Amino acid sequence: MSRPLLIFAKAPVAGTVKTRLIPELGAEGARDLYIELFDRTLAQTAAWPGQRVLYCAPDTDAPLFAEAARRYPLTLRVQRGADLGARMQAAFEEHPAGALLIGTDCPELQIQHLQQAERALTDHDVAILPSEDGGYVLIGQRQTHPAPFHDMTWSHDQVLNDSRQRLEEAGLSLWTGPTLWDVDEPIDLARYRAVREADGAGPTV
Repeated sequence: MSRPLLIFAKAPVAGTVKTRLIPELGAEGARDLYIELFDRTLAQTAAWPGQRVLYCAPDTDAPLFAEAARRYPLTLRVQRGADLGARMQAAFEEHPAGALLIGTDCPELQIQHLQQAERALTDHDVAILPSEDGGYVLIGQRQTHPAPFHDMTWSHDQVLNDSRQRLEEAGLSLWTGPTLWDVDEPIDLARYRAVREADGAGPTV
């Protein structure tokens, strides 16, 4: 039985999502890109054989979430916690036997990446897929532990290094997979456009 896949997402309100891309795309364009990446993530992980749980912020009321739950076998939950670390820890605590957690910013995340992380948790406590910006696009835990999340500072280029140090201090073993990239900055848009072109999709950004 595969571990649950926890997917973190925010309600797509213009001006509150993909804010670093607003100077390039405008608030509504950044929102539309967010929705596109959200849909892409759900489609590319649709074959995951375990439970998929969509953790929503600030609540589950956005029509996007209800539509996603109709289109895919998703369970909706609310993100709870004062910061990202607290919200991730709370989500993992609902799955004490272990889970994988992702966001919706990584266009190249595929089922095989999830499978690699799942296999790694057979003999590691934590599995991480790093991102090029110094964070990570996936974190998995064999059993819930607060070490990667407590009292962390987020959204900087040392997130992965800080996480690694905390895991070492807690005596937890770590597997790191291939480094992927996500769409956060204007420089990422050209690469994403190339991905869409390779997929045969028309340009939207």
